[in-house]
Amino acid sequence: MLFHYDMPLYRPPSEGNNLIFQVTLGCSFNRCSFCSMYRSKEFSIRPLSEVLTEIRDVGRVYPSVQRVFLADGDALAATTDHLLTILDALQVAFPRLERVSSYALPANLRKKSLEELITLREHKLSQIYYGIETGSADLLKRITKGATPTSMVEGLQKAKQAGLSISATVILGLGGQNHWQEHIDATANLANQVALDYLSTLQLGLDPVIRDEFHRKFKEPFLAQDDYGILEEQARLVERLNPPAPLVFRSNHASNALALAGTLPEDKNELLAAVALARSGRLGLRPSHLRGY
Repeated sequence: MLFHYDMPLYRPPSEGNNLIFQVTLGCSFNRCSFCSMYRSKEFSIRPLSEVLTEIRDVGRVYPSVQRVFLADGDALAATTDHLLTILDALQVAFPRLERVSSYALPANLRKKSLEELITLREHKLSQIYYGIETGSADLLKRITKGATPTSMVEGLQKAKQAGLSISATVILGLGGQNHWQEHIDATANLANQVALDYLSTLQLGLDPVIRDEFHRKFKEPFLAQDDYGILEEQARLVERLNPPAPLVFRSNHASNALALAGTLPEDKNELLAAVALARSGRLGLRPSHLRGY
């Protein structure tokens, strides 16, 4: 076998057709109360020799690969020298390689220096996927994100200064019925401070494994948003997003009740019109049984 994946294996939707190498297993933080992705794994950095052997073997079979995603949830927790060795091996194995991408935690961007990020980008690590979740300082504490709005802005600005493309996500419904306005307004404020390349919405869905933990850490009764409430959040977010550079905005993840896609600020009116149609019942929502989290 060319690959020996340690399951479960996750990747962003846009990486579905790209080659995946597990550089790390699990997530070094792994305490976000809304996320169950890596709760079954103990975090580790895979031995370099294993990863290099996989790269070499796969390169012999699929030398024309152009895009690679480095899994699991925390590849950037590895040292820069470790990552550079992997990136150099990828370029040897795949001569047509155009782009390497990975998830990035807030802690990753805090710990890597600007010079390190520039060096990684020069070796073809050119895009990161970053979970903002919310811009509210209060909600970030409630969900145990391990970051503040200020630290996230500083890290994201550093990544942009290094020339990295940033695909960020936020979670609709994360504040519930009691904190949704604070959640959306603070999230838009954070996003407006960084020249993100992509911003996508997910819709809150809690795995039964972590549901009790989420509610316990929230420290008050959590009243989940219904679809109409989610549409209010979607509209408010689009209204308040005023990015410093053109921003590709998407709500096309399977968790979303209403799929949206456009570029801000150019398509703001069209996106708001679509949400208005959905709120009036003239544009159908994705049936709940077809939503995936």
